[in-house]
This record gives sequence, C-alpha cells and structure tokens, in this order.
Amino acid sequence: MHKKEIGHEFLARLGKKRLRPGGVDATNWLIEQGQFSRDCQVLEVACNRCTTAIDLVKSFHCQVTAVDLNAKVLEEAKARIAAAKLQNNITVVQANALRLPFPDNYFDIVINEAMLTMLTNESKSRALKEYLRVLKPGGRLLTHDVSYEDPNTKQILDDLRQTINIPVSPLSLNDWRTLFLQNGFSETTYCHGKMSLMSPLGMIKDEGLIDTIKIIVRGLKKENRAQFLKMHHFFSKTGRDLCYIAVKSTK
Repeated sequence: MHKKEIGHEFLARLGKKRLRPGGVDATNWLIEQGQFSRDCQVLEVACNRCTTAIDLVKSFHCQVTAVDLNAKVLEEAKARIAAAKLQNNITVVQANALRLPFPDNYFDIVINEAMLTMLTNESKSRALKEYLRVLKPGGRLLTHDVSYEDPNTKQILDDLRQTINIPVSPLSLNDWRTLFLQNGFSETTYCHGKMSLMSPLGMIKDEGLIDTIKIIVRGLKKENRAQFLKMHHFFSKTGRDLCYIAVKSTK
C-alpha cells in the first residue's frame, strides 16, 4: 500500500512521464519563447527524469545541465539519457535550486517546470535570485506552474494540498508576474490555460493513447485506486478553477 504518496511521485510510479500542470502544450509554448539553438547553454532545474531535457537536445542539439535534489530520479534520468545516446549533451547534477553550484552569468536559458509552486514565497524569491545570478545578461527564464484567476481559492488550495500530499503554494496570475519583476527580471510574458495533468485528452496528448491506457489501468488497480480517483476527481471537479501559467522572464 502506498499511503500519503506525493502526487507527482504517485503518477510517475504509474508511468506518467510528463508531470506538469499544463502538459506538453505549456512546455511547447515555453520552448517557442526560449530562442533555443545549438549554441545554447541550458539549465533545467527540477529535471525529474529528464523528459524535457531529452526533447530539447533532440530538437536543438544544445547543451543541457539537468539538476534535481532526488538522487533516485537522477539515476533513472541517467538511464534514459544513455538509452537515447545523449550523454555528450546532457550533464546530470544533484543540486539544490536555492544554492546552485554554477558560476554567475553562465547559462543562456534556465527552464524550471512545476517546482516554484512547491516552495514557500520566501524560497520562491531565493530560487529566482539564483536563476537570475546564473543567467547571462539577456538570458531567459522559462517557468511553468499552478495558478488561478479567482482570488477566492483558499478552500480549493487546501483541497489541492490534501489531494497531492504536499504543501504547495500557487500564486495568482498577476502575483506570479509581479514575483519575477520584484526579483530582478526586466520583463515577463505569460500564457495560461486549463490544467491538463489528469484530463483524458491532456494525458493522451502528453503520453500517447497506449501509455495513457496503461496509466489508467495501473491507476485503477486496488492498491492505487483510491488515490488515483481522488486526484482525478479533484482535477476534473473541485480544482477545475485552477489553471497553469507558463512564463518567460528576461534578465
């Protein structure tokens, strides 16, 4: 039995590879804003199993440094990178986003999806200051997180925390934008939309039809069913007023 399993770890155990609130659509929007090229030095923070890093290298042949605190997922990431024969393009490092072990003005792009939401507001600012520090002048920060438009969301946010078993702290659309500007970025551009993490169409777009069916079958097994249905109900009913936000910020 897996009790009180953190939501994204639970979905990853079921086989979900894209664990972002806006799914591949939001990630693709960020990539369009990023101005990626072969010459780019890219830092992905909270890389998880390196799904995005692998996609970036396949598309742009750039150099990616991928960091995460979780040693277990980094071992899985290394195996996936090796299977794709991309070891020369992706370097995996265990590191804390609040104390990045990289020099100032080093990266062209920092990409960080679905992590800032999990930090306190003070830690959000500390992470953003680190991203600003390691970015070159004119560098781009690409982020993707949970957000909302309606200010009357306290109960929904409480339900979200209980559903995914982690004390997340999403911000409103305007507060996200303000946060980046207050922490030194010169301008921001963003898009937002409905969360697709567990919608059938969103899952098919993210994972493909066959893998979506496999995830649902695993989710409905006896040992997983209660948490799977609880998460599905929240994201399709209770939490439908939440949204994703994808933000490009410039140093």
